[in-house]
Amino acid sequence: MPGIELRTANDVFMNEMQNFTTLIVDMMKQEKLFASQGGPIIIAQIENEYGNVMGPYGEAGKAYIDWCANMADSLHIGVPWIMCQQSDAPQPMIDTCNGWYCDSFTPNNPNSPKMWTENWTGWYKNWGGKDPLRTSEDLAFSVARFFQTGGTFQNYYMYHGGTNFGRAAGGPYITTTYDYNAPLDEYGNLNQPKWGHLKQLHDVLHSIEETLTHGDISTIDYNNSVTATIYATEKGSSCFLGNANATSDATVDLHGTKYTVPAWSVSILPDCKSVAYNTAKVKTQTTVMIKKKNQAEDEPSSLKWSWRPENIHTTVRLGKGHFQTRQLLDQKDAANDASDYLWYMTSVHMKEDDPIRSHHMSLRVNGSGYILHAFVNGEYIGSQWARYGVFNYVFEKSINLKLGHNLITLLSATVGLPNYGPMYDLIQAGITGPVELVGRKGDENIIKDLSAHKWSYKVGLHGLENRLYTLNSPQASKWLDHDLPTNKMMTWYKATFKAPLGKEPVVLDLDGMGKGFAWVNGHNLGRYWPTFLAAEDGCSTEPCDYRGPYDNNKCVFNCGKPTQRWYHVPRSFLQNDENTLILFEEFGGNPSKINFQTIKVGSVSGSGNEGDIIELSCHDEPISAIKFASFGDPGRTSESFVKGSCEGSNDASLIIQKACVGKQTCKIQVSKDIFGSTNCDSDVVNTLVVEASC
Repeated sequence: MPGIELRTANDVFMNEMQNFTTLIVDMMKQEKLFASQGGPIIIAQIENEYGNVMGPYGEAGKAYIDWCANMADSLHIGVPWIMCQQSDAPQPMIDTCNGWYCDSFTPNNPNSPKMWTENWTGWYKNWGGKDPLRTSEDLAFSVARFFQTGGTFQNYYMYHGGTNFGRAAGGPYITTTYDYNAPLDEYGNLNQPKWGHLKQLHDVLHSIEETLTHGDISTIDYNNSVTATIYATEKGSSCFLGNANATSDATVDLHGTKYTVPAWSVSILPDCKSVAYNTAKVKTQTTVMIKKKNQAEDEPSSLKWSWRPENIHTTVRLGKGHFQTRQLLDQKDAANDASDYLWYMTSVHMKEDDPIRSHHMSLRVNGSGYILHAFVNGEYIGSQWARYGVFNYVFEKSINLKLGHNLITLLSATVGLPNYGPMYDLIQAGITGPVELVGRKGDENIIKDLSAHKWSYKVGLHGLENRLYTLNSPQASKWLDHDLPTNKMMTWYKATFKAPLGKEPVVLDLDGMGKGFAWVNGHNLGRYWPTFLAAEDGCSTEPCDYRGPYDNNKCVFNCGKPTQRWYHVPRSFLQNDENTLILFEEFGGNPSKINFQTIKVGSVSGSGNEGDIIELSCHDEPISAIKFASFGDPGRTSESFVKGSCEGSNDASLIIQKACVGKQTCKIQVSKDIFGSTNCDSDVVNTLVVEASC
C-alpha cells in the first residue's frame, strides 16, 4: 500500500490495523465469546513484544503504542487488554512478561496482576541449528517459582508443537518443523516426562488456588537464594520452599520441621506440612518414540519414480521475464510473496575493445536472497547460500563472456521472510547489489557495475505455475519413467504409495534429497533441506543438567546430522487407496532412499522411591516386555539403565512382568514388602527403576 510503514505512527498502517482489529472484535461479540458476555475469552492482547524493538522507532513508536492502547480500549470488550513485553504500556493496558523465567518480573502498575504470557517450553529450530531440549525439571521450576513470587496467570509457548506447512515458515531460515520440544510434540503425542510432570504440578497448584488468590503473603529468606513463601487465609495456609541456587541443595527449617530442597527446585506444601510436589523430582514416565516402517508396502523399493526437468529454458537461455526495470528490485516487493523464487536477468554486450575484457573475468553478486543460483549464457556456474543470522553474502565465480550478446541469469530463493525485529518490513531480500563484472589484467582490477542495467524479472518456476504438484495439472501426462536422474538440480519427481496402516502419525523420510518442496496429494508439506547439517560442536554426550538458567544454547543435541530429515504427513492428507508424492528438487538429490514411516511409542521408563506409585503406559498398545527392573540403587549410563551396588531380595523383573506385560497401563507400588529388603547402606534411598518395551 502506498505510503505504508509497519508498526509505527503511520496513518495508512494504523487505519488498516484498526479495521482488522475491529473486524475480529466484532466477530467475537457477535458470537458472545467475551467473558463479559458469558463467553470463555477472559483476556485480549494488542500488539506483541513491541517494547523489545521500540527504540529505533523513537517518538513515533511511543505515539503508536499510545494509539494502540486507546484504539483497543475504545472497542469496549469488557475484559482486560494486555501488552506483552511493554514496560511503558499505558493504562488500562496490563504489561506482561515473556521468557524462560518471569519470577522477577514486576508490572508497571501496582494494581496490575503479575502475568506471564509466554513461558518458552523449549525453542524453535533454524536451518543449520541443533535440536533444543528444555528439561522437565527446569520448566516446572520456572512455573512454581513464578507462582511462589506472586504470579497470577501463566501461559505456555509452545504447549503443542506444530508444522510450518507450505511456505508458512518465517524467520528467515526457520525449519518446517516447529516441534519446539513442547509438552505435546509436533504430531500431537505426549512428550513425556514433560507433559506429565507439568500436569502433576498444575494439579497441585489448582488444589491450592483459593489460598493463592486470597491469601496474605509472607516470605522467609534463608540466604544463599533459598526462600520460603507462605500464603495464609483464615481457612489454612500453603507454602513454597524455593532453592534458586544452581549447585547446592538446601535444608530448610519451616515451623520446626526440616525439609531438603534440591538445588534449582521448588517444593510445594499445600498444608505447609507435607511436600506434595518438588520440581526436581520427576515422578512421571519417560517415553521414547520410535519410527516404524510402512507396513502397507515394502518401501523404498516399492516406490516407482517418474520425473521431469524444471523448464528453465525461457529464463537461462532466452532471458524472458514478466516485467523489466533499470534497477535491482527487493525480492519481497517484486515477488509479492507469491513464490520463494525470483529470476533476475540482464544482458551484456561485449566488444573486442571493452576495457573489462580479459582472460580472467568473474561475476560478483552481493545478495541476501538467501540462496543464489547463477547462469551465464545458459550454463550453470554455481550457487551460494547464507548461514542463519548472516544473510548477506558475496558470490563470485570465474566466467567466460563471448563477443557480442551475453545473458546473465540469476535465480534468487528466499527461505522464509523476516517476521520480527525493528523495521523488519524494510529488510531487503534477493539480490540487493551491486552485481558486477570483474576483469583482471595483471595487478589491475576493472569493474563494470551492472546494477543499473535493464533487468528482466520472472516470479516463480514453470512447474509451480503449471501446478505440477497436483493430479489435475495440464502437464500431468508429461512425466518420464525412464533414465531417472539423480543429483540433478531443478528436477521434479513423482511416485505413488499406499498409506501406512493404523492411526499413528506419519512422517516422510527425505534422506538423500537436497533442498526443495514436497507435496502429498497436492498438500504442500513445506520446505525440505536435509543436506543442511547442524554444526558439529556444542552437543554433550552427558545427560543434561537441569540446574541453572536455561537458554536455547543449553542442552542441544543432533550435532552433525541433518537439521531436518523427517517431515510430517497428517493423516488428513492421505487417502485409503493410492496416494501421490511429488517433489521439486532445487539442489539435486537421490530419491532412492525415500520412504514413509509412522511414529509410535518404543519404550517407557519410570522411577520412584519407597511409598511412590509408578505408572507406565504404552498409550494404545500393550506393554510387550520388561527391558530393565531393579529395586535398590540403580544407575544410568548415556546408553542404558544399570544395576547398582545393592538390590532387593525379590526378582523385580519377574514381579513387574506379571503386573504389566500385556496391559496398556499398569501401576506399581514401590515397597520393600513387594520387592524385598535390600542390602543397601542406611543412607541410600531405595529406588525402583523400570523400563518396558511397547
